[in-house]
Amino acid sequence: MPQSDVETALETNAQGPARVSGDQGSVSQHSLSEQIAADKHLASKAAARAGRIGLRLHRMKPPGTV
Repeated sequence: MPQSDVETALETNAQGPARVSGDQGSVSQHSLSEQIAADKHLASKAAARAGRIGLRLHRMKPPGTV
């Protein structure tokens, strides 16, 4: 399965530094826990849009009943 943009960004951010400073200024990125929470949120939205039902309820009828 191909990786999504979010998964690629998470992998890239995990390999890089959390904070960088230089002559032009400093840059920091969101914490890893915030990135994981964002990925879970987007995954749950995609699952809700898929239209699949996670749980189905059926009424059971024993054989021989009307």
